[in-house]
Amino acid sequence: MSTPAPLRRGWTTGACATAATRAALLRLWGGDWPETVSITLPRGERPVFAVAHRAEGPGWAEAGIVKDAGDDPDVTHGALIVARVREAAGGVSFRAGEGVGMVTKPGLPVPPGEPAINPVPRAMMEEAVAEIAADLARAPDVEITISVPGGAALAERTWNPRLGIKGGISILGTTGIVRPFSCAAWIASIHRGVDVARAAGLYHVAGCTGATSERVVQALHGLPDHAMLDMGDFAGGLLKYLAKHPVPRVTIGGGIGKITKLAQGAVDLHSARSQVDFAALATLSGVAEVAGANTALEAARLAPDLGQRVAEAALARLSERFGIAADGSPIAFDVVVIDRGGAVLGRAA
Repeated sequence: MSTPAPLRRGWTTGACATAATRAALLRLWGGDWPETVSITLPRGERPVFAVAHRAEGPGWAEAGIVKDAGDDPDVTHGALIVARVREAAGGVSFRAGEGVGMVTKPGLPVPPGEPAINPVPRAMMEEAVAEIAADLARAPDVEITISVPGGAALAERTWNPRLGIKGGISILGTTGIVRPFSCAAWIASIHRGVDVARAAGLYHVAGCTGATSERVVQALHGLPDHAMLDMGDFAGGLLKYLAKHPVPRVTIGGGIGKITKLAQGAVDLHSARSQVDFAALATLSGVAEVAGANTALEAARLAPDLGQRVAEAALARLSERFGIAADGSPIAFDVVVIDRGGAVLGRAA
């Protein structure tokens, strides 16, 4: 049997924006348009990017890089990341062009009223400007406008609307590298969701495993959109962050299979990384036939009160492991278990 080829890495929007900035600035300050540009990433790697878009006018130049996310299913894969540069007094400043969002809520790494360009990409672009300015004996005084054609539509498939980022995507990245299926972006979005909820003074948030459980939980508790954290399979990513950045009340909602795993001690709920222990479910339910079930839903049909028992077991596990935050403050959990159609099988608080 042949060994599968390794998954291909990609580059973050921040890395692409930096490469585009470098290409545009080289042209603005009198050079020829480069075919490719190389940038230095935070850990010292120097990837090369092909310049896919070029334009210029009086006092400005812009370049674009097509984002290659490698083999990661990134929503911005294939997007054109454009940087327009022009000289402007006062150091390096940033503007949001078409398809790049503006921050409207506190709690994010950049304050309200600023373009959604995160600190590391900003630092990478500032370093690129400083390097070229030193080479060409120029003052490093540049206004950089980042645009992503179609970015507003892409943003609807991200957390940005809930995080209060309006009008487009964010320019992200801490290393410049997208690692396939690392899930780092999803977990980072969960963390930013907690940050925004805390900054807004929310007392109650909810982490749900999917759209159906989210709809049910939001209706049960009347929570605003920015209280809903798209936890997915990453219960650990949410719970461990809450332990250090607590919110007083947290609802966890999901299908009986996912919540059973949580009740049995798993915090990564993906089917490839955790499984339901049906023998333990049989003990929990008191129905021996449950041990031979193929799915948690089948087990629930065999033991009609199993959803409630799972909710109570999950609540006990959550309260024991995460009920006291690192600063000593309590976190009150409640659990909602549903079936595939959204019917509530169990609730515990």
